[in-house]
Amino acid sequence: MLQKPNKLQKGDRVATVSPSWGGAGEPEIRWRYEQGVTRLEEVFGLEVVPMPNSLKGASYLYEHPEARAEDLMTAFRDDTIKGIFANIGGEDSIRLLPYIDFQVIRDNPKIFMGYSDVTISHLFCHRASLSSFYGPAVLTDFAENIEMDPYTVEMVNQTLFLDQPIGPIEPAAQWTSERLEWVEENKFTRRRMQDNHGYELLQGTGTVQGRLIGGCMEVLETVKGTELWPDQDYWKDSILFFETSEEKPKPDLIRYWLRNYAAQGILQQANGILFGKPQDEQFYDEYKEEIRTVMKEYGLEDLPILYNLNFGHTEPKCILPYGALAEIGCNEKSFTILEGAVK
Repeated sequence: MLQKPNKLQKGDRVATVSPSWGGAGEPEIRWRYEQGVTRLEEVFGLEVVPMPNSLKGASYLYEHPEARAEDLMTAFRDDTIKGIFANIGGEDSIRLLPYIDFQVIRDNPKIFMGYSDVTISHLFCHRASLSSFYGPAVLTDFAENIEMDPYTVEMVNQTLFLDQPIGPIEPAAQWTSERLEWVEENKFTRRRMQDNHGYELLQGTGTVQGRLIGGCMEVLETVKGTELWPDQDYWKDSILFFETSEEKPKPDLIRYWLRNYAAQGILQQANGILFGKPQDEQFYDEYKEEIRTVMKEYGLEDLPILYNLNFGHTEPKCILPYGALAEIGCNEKSFTILEGAVK
């Protein structure tokens, strides 16, 4: 079982970190970081503290993975910090691994949230037996043009500020992956939203429960075979969650990656799988075909699979707490988190 962190309360101090790309400190998009901070302060009543290296810019942080790791360690060590929010993802945070002190995380459990390449930092927490949160980042969701999406706001309040069972996670009514350049003249331009068609059941019947584990599929590939990869018995009775990045990987990669999970015996141990909406819905149908192909190859056609969930590289997003007990209802095409993620 993973340790649950304490819930957030208004007035709490929270840290912002850049464990991946250091863009939050670039002068031309610094306004975007400040906008995200303003939302954390005004919408959620938090006091925001940037960690010492987090705003030193992309080049510095690329060249100094140890500085990124030190920010994480500093945030966990600081008793006055109650939560840690990633500024954004990236693609190289596996380079932080040699500099992580897992005992520091284990001894100082607190909320940690982000997505994409932040999958690596979630697995740091996982190895330290801490439940962390696959969810919104500062530069993207918190800094959304004009205002945060109400769906995301509700998910943050429900997941991080309340210690009661989270309950049903409804599909977002609308979604967007539209790319607007992060320039100040776009600050007041609302991104185009599209109607969402809800969750799709790819296969399975009845109701299953399991503990959540997963992340961004491309990033998980960099972790296989390392000390961060969860032990074989951890996958038993899990509900896996997978999503893909803005790189929009070709469909055949989904096939290869899933075959590896099957070859490891992970798919056979899982009770169900959740797949996030592909960015821009590119390869939406092709991904489904690849998923079904691998399930058929391995005799897993009864494994419940829910598709098109609102997490990862799509806005708005829900939040998935690692290790939380969740449920897939095949008949209702429903997804529920059965317990509180904080205490």
